[in-house]
Amino acid sequence: MIKYKIDIFAELKKKGYNQTRIQKENLLPAQTAQNIKAGKSITLETLNKLCIMLKMQPGDVLEVVPTDEEKIKYY
Repeated sequence: MIKYKIDIFAELKKKGYNQTRIQKENLLPAQTAQNIKAGKSITLETLNKLCIMLKMQPGDVLEVVPTDEEKIKYY
């Protein structure tokens, strides 16, 4: 399971990317923004965009937290 380590939209706002700018410049599709807000997974392309916009690395944005099923299957 993927867990966001930061509040992505709060961090984007600190970098000058408010909701209006994100929508106006079509930086993230509306569905992608909703998925992020809901804590759902995102594509690698979206992760790449976020990392560039935030000037962060993937590990700064996401954390892998294995579920009990994943622990049993892969450990």
